[in-house]
Formats: sequence, structure tokens, C-alpha cells
Amino acid sequence: MAEPLWTSEEIIQSAGGRGSGASFVATGVSIDTRTLEPGDLFVALAGERDGHDFIAQAQGKGASGVLVSQTTAGEAIQVEDTLAALERLGVAARERAPQARRGAVTGSVGKTSLTQAIAGGLALAGPSHNSVKSYNNHIGVPLTLARMPRRTQRAIFEVGMNHPGEITPLTRMIAPHAVAITNVGIAHIENFAEGERGIARAKAEIFEGLTEGGVAVLNADDRWFDTLKADAMRAGARIRTFGAAESADARLLGFEVGQGATVRARLDGRELSFPLRQTGAHWGVMSLAALLMLDALDAPLDKSLEALEAFEPLEGRGATRTVRLPGGGAFTLVDESYNANPVSVASALKTLGSRPAKGRRIVALTDMLELGAETRNLHAGLAEPIEAAGVDLVFAAGPLMKSLFDALPPTRRGGYADDAAGLAPRLVQAIEPGDVVMVKGSRDSHAKALVEALAALESATGEAR
Repeated sequence: MAEPLWTSEEIIQSAGGRGSGASFVATGVSIDTRTLEPGDLFVALAGERDGHDFIAQAQGKGASGVLVSQTTAGEAIQVEDTLAALERLGVAARERAPQARRGAVTGSVGKTSLTQAIAGGLALAGPSHNSVKSYNNHIGVPLTLARMPRRTQRAIFEVGMNHPGEITPLTRMIAPHAVAITNVGIAHIENFAEGERGIARAKAEIFEGLTEGGVAVLNADDRWFDTLKADAMRAGARIRTFGAAESADARLLGFEVGQGATVRARLDGRELSFPLRQTGAHWGVMSLAALLMLDALDAPLDKSLEALEAFEPLEGRGATRTVRLPGGGAFTLVDESYNANPVSVASALKTLGSRPAKGRRIVALTDMLELGAETRNLHAGLAEPIEAAGVDLVFAAGPLMKSLFDALPPTRRGGYADDAAGLAPRLVQAIEPGDVVMVKGSRDSHAKALVEALAALESATGEAR
């Protein structure tokens, strides 16, 4: 039987409201009936799809009780506002586990992968807790907190934003002992009047929740490093730095790609060399950010290195597979389809250029979104990192990526379509044995559809079709 997480009496005391029906014990917290497990507390959140419409389904799937804002039959706790109640439940979970060292990660690129890499090290060090998927917004953060077991020793949370002011309430909710900012880049820039400077200021909001004497892990190579460092110091943080810069506490000395990769680094004057399964060029410095965060959360170095060595690329964030072709032979598929902005695409292209390839290096790109007035120039500007990476063919989908396609020399133009669905057949037809094919784009421009079309060249049983 799963360990009890909340009793109905604790929920009432922490979140407020009044109970009806019998007392109950919850072993988890859910906001989605599709992933609800028996024993979960189901929180009916309002939104485009009102969670109250799914109460009967949640109860039918075995929810131990429901948190609602309207009268409901069965084991229920009624509150005025279910999201506010979830936030209070999250804060209560934090306060009942005072022994837990908490960390938080934000940044324009790489925050989910870094969070999960840190989570691997924490899990090896003792009872731990972490964000799942990209649960990093005004719902995901309190939900992750509310799921934190009371015996947790270490926890790591991902914090995201699309607008100024969104990180502040989340970091104050977490009250982290250590925070990391991966980098600052052009993501969601259309929502920031100050442009990239506004994004940097918004990322710096994460310092506002730091506990006294907390650690700020910062990218010494980032162009906004001095700004972030000054903001962190005003918050009373102890600064720890990573990067290739000579002054970095965790300094990257080398990153060599083979079947996986090998990192050479100097950590507080001590030289290290360790393997990774990640081959992304950014993982040289990201692995060092993970080590600094794990150290700040009191995880032993040997466990941290062990976790990094075992950490696999995440789906949509560099996951790689070999796909057999119907006529014989195979190609390598690199799935970078989760999201995209100019910084992450440039980094992914650099990695593609460093990958060994028996055939051609091919990239399929869909539109990058939320880039504001300069969006077409930013798309066209990808021609430069494509050239530097030695990419052989570019396939592009979407009206914004047309700007890039037009900027390419004819020899690099693999194919263009108005959308991913239209591009997929042309891309699939072009693949040859030995090719390395990377797919990247914003979620809402449906880059994932291209990954699925390429993967479909091989059936789930391994028989070509």
C-alpha cells in the first residue's frame, strides 16, 4: 500500500474549507483524471475545462476524496477557490518537512533537463522529491509541493514563466535553499517590453524566494551574468558559477562526443573527468550546473557523478534512436521537438554538427513562436549556425521558417511546406541509410508530428514497413 500523504483532516486544516462524507486518506494529489491513481486526492481546478465536470470520473477511478468549490456527493472538501487551496496545501507540505533541502531551476533553455538530472542525484542521496514533466507554472509548482512526502530530505523544482512577475510567487512558495539559472535567451520575448533585459530581470525573480544564506548557481558565460550576479547579491545569495570562463567555480575544460560524451572539468580546483549519455553541446556546462546544485543540496559528489553518468536524454529534448528503413539500412533520429527558440536551436545545431554521421546531417525545423517583431529575422538568422554546423539539408515547415528557407543556398534546401503535416511526406521520402536527422520546433508548430512520421518507418515490433 502506498504511503499516506494527506488525511482529510490535514487537508482541511491546511487548505481550509469544510469536509463532507467520511474521513479519508490520500496517497497522492491529482488534477487530471487521465493520470489519476487510486488513492489520489482529486483537485477540481477551474479553467477551459472545469475539473468539476470530471469529479464522477475521478471517483470512479478510485480517488480517495475530492477538493472542490461546489457541493459534491461522496468524500469531499469544499473550499472557495480550489487553486488557492492547492497553493495553501503546497506551502503546508513544505512547512511540515523542515528538514528538506529545496532547490529551484529556471532559465530560457535546458531547465527541464537540468531539473531532472539534479533529481537523479538527489534520489541516490536519500528520500527525495522533484517536479515531473514540465510542471513549472502557477499550477505545476503548488501541485509538486503538495505531492512532497513529509520524510523528504531533498527536493528540486522547475520554475518557468511567460510574463514578468510570474516567478516571484512561485519561488516564494518553494522557499529554496539553492537556485540555478541556466541561461537567458530570446524566449517569449514578445511579452517583454524591455526585450532580453526584461527576460533577465524576470529570471532574477527566482532570488526573491531564497532562504537566508541560500546559494545562487549562475552561468558565468551568459551575457547577462553580471546583471544576475548583482541581483543575487542584493538578495543575500552565495554565488556559485559554472561555465568555460576561467573564473568559474565549476569550469569546463573539455567536452568530447563519441557514443556518449566525456566531460573534463575543474571543480573548486579539483580536476574531474566523467562520462555522460548526453551528447548535446550544452551538456558540458549543464552537467557542471547540476554538480553545483547537488552540492548546495548536500548530495555527495560520488552520487552526483553516478547520476549524471546514468541520465538519459529526455523525450523531445535530445532523445536519440536508430530507425531501420524499409529498404534496408538505418538512420539516426534525434528528437528535439519539445520546444524551440533561437538559443536552443543554435545549440542543437552545434550538437548535430559534432555528431558522427555515415551519411548526411539533416535538420527539420518548424516555426519558433512568441518571438515578437523580429521573428522573421530571427528565423532567417538560423542560416548562420546551420552553415557553421555543416548541415547538409534543411527541411522547413511554417510561414516563419519560410524566412530561413529563403535565406539558405539552394544546395541546402531539402524541402518546404506550410505546416508540419505537409512537410512530413517529403522529409520521409528523402531519408537515406546513414543519415542523422534532427527535428526541432515549438510545440504549437507541431514538430512532434515530424518525429512520429520518421519513427513510423519502423514498426513497434522492429519490422520495417
